[in-house]
This record gives sequence, structure tokens and C-alpha cells, in this order.
Amino acid sequence: MFAVGGLSRIGEEMDRLGARRALVLATPEQRADARRVAEILGERHAGVFAEAAMHVPIETARAAVAEAKRLNADCAVTIGGGSTTGLGKAIALESSIPILAVPTTYAGSEVTPIYGLTEGGLKKTGRDPRVLPRTVIYDPQLTVSMPKQLTATSGMNAMAHAVEGLYAADANPITSLMAEEGIRALAVGLPRAVARPDDIEARADCLYGAWLCGTVLGAVGMALHHKLCHTLGGGFNLPHAETHTVVLPHAAAYNFSVAREAMARTQRALGAKDAASGLFDLAAGLGAPMTLDQIGMRASDLDRAADLAVAAPYPNPRPIERGAIRKLLDDAFYGRRPGPLS
Repeated sequence: MFAVGGLSRIGEEMDRLGARRALVLATPEQRADARRVAEILGERHAGVFAEAAMHVPIETARAAVAEAKRLNADCAVTIGGGSTTGLGKAIALESSIPILAVPTTYAGSEVTPIYGLTEGGLKKTGRDPRVLPRTVIYDPQLTVSMPKQLTATSGMNAMAHAVEGLYAADANPITSLMAEEGIRALAVGLPRAVARPDDIEARADCLYGAWLCGTVLGAVGMALHHKLCHTLGGGFNLPHAETHTVVLPHAAAYNFSVAREAMARTQRALGAKDAASGLFDLAAGLGAPMTLDQIGMRASDLDRAADLAVAAPYPNPRPIERGAIRKLLDDAFYGRRPGPLS
């Protein structure tokens, strides 16, 4: 559901699911948002669990599952970004209760059957139809308070789903149309949303783009970029959206020579002369972090990251070669702008 002020209709949407007792999920930082949802739901809410964390640590997931069982919850309401949606998915995976998602970022997780859990420093992902939220409420008013940097990185994270979707092994004409339109909508909306955070039309454009990009992520397989980001995020505890933002231009440059049509569509959607440098320049113009160094990576860990990335590679247009991946990570660590590609 796309609606300005749509959050006020969350009770009606819960009724449509036939649910009566909702466990409301959020991160500790969005506890106030969770309480607001609980107030709107009134007697329909069973409790609040505001402990969601990046990359869904297995311990947090187990605690949330236990809380849902203790409260006899028959649905999960998630308000927040990918971390909160991911926690809802962990509950759904275990108990099969439906999820009603209210995204407040551009993560896109709310429209995918993909889940992730991190245990012992390794993030494992999978697909299961039980974790796909049954209802999603997109309310641009809820994104107005998103800090400028999170707006930028969350939007670039969404764009990454579409860029990879264009060269996915199982891409098709429909997902490619959605991917190109999603990139275009975000490229138009993000600079306006960062310049004027209260621009509702810009925020709506970004949510529309995020929905398209997330839907692509859920429909086709991912490749090198997502493998690298899961490796860096789960293995080195780097922030999710920021990691996607830094890595994306370099992953695009890596695949440029063997994914020409995908890069041409990305370039067209961005209105840029070159896909990789266009993505880099967009992120820089938004004030996003541009280096792995900035977001907590250590130079001494680059070799191990390269080893992890090639250990179980995803399908990718260009073969995953350890030396080339190590160079990609070095470029991302220092934030080198991709040069002209031909």
C-alpha cells in the first residue's frame, strides 16, 4: 500500500490478515516508533521487541522467536529498515506467522523472500516463501526524519539490487524494466531528498524506486556485489547500507567488460556517461561514505576478505578471480574513482 499517512491504517491491514495479536519489532533506536505503532494497534498489539540488530545475529533471532511464542503472537509488525525486517523474517521462518512490514528506509527487504542470519562471524542467506511479508505499507512521511547520510546509503543500497539484477544469471525482460526504472527513480529522488529532507514527493519517488529495486532482488539471483557485501558485513561487522554504497561502483567496474547491456541500462537510468563512475559520483554527491576505511574496515583484513569472497562465489558474469577481487577491495578501501571504461 502506497499512501501518505498510511501508517494510520495499519490496524485495518492487520485485520485483513486475520491476525489478532501482533508483536511489534524495531531496533533500540526506533523504540519510540514501535510504541507509536503499538498505540495505533491498541488491543491488537501483544508486545514490543525493540532489539533488532544489523545482520540479524542468531542470538537476537532466537530471543525474538521465544518472545513471540511467549506472547502467543499471531503476526509480526516490523517498523524500520532491513535489520528489523530481517528479524521479522527470522520469526516467520521459525513459526510461519505472517509479517506486516512498515519500511522507514529504502532497504527493499520487505518485498523479498530472502533472509539472513549471522552466527560466528559468518552471514548465511537463504530463500523461503514463508519470510516474504504479506503486507507492506509505504508511507513517505515515515522517511522524512531519516538522516541525510542514511537517506543516501539506504538509497544506494536499494540501487545495488537493481544494478545486479540487470546482469543476474536469471534476469528477464520484466525484471530488467523494473531495475532500470528503479535506478532512475532513485537517481532522481535521492539528491532532492538529501537537499530537502521534508520533500514528500522526493521521498515518495525514493520509496517507489526502493520497491522496484527490492522486487528485483526478490525475483532474480544476486552476484558478486552482494557476495562481497555479505562477506564484509557478516565477517567484519561493517554497516550494511554503507558497505553496499562503497562497493557498488567497484563491482560495476569489475563486471563492465562482460555485462555491457546491463551497464548501458544503468548508465541510461543514471543519466551518466559511464555506469561505474556514475554510481561513484552519485554517492559522492549525496555525501555518502566512499571508502571501506571510513566505515570500519582495516587494511590488514583485506586479504582475508578476498579469501572469504572467493571461497563460495555466487554466479557472476565475470569469473571470480582472487587477484582481481583483492584489487577491487583495495580500490574500495581507498575510495578510488573508477576510470573511463571501454
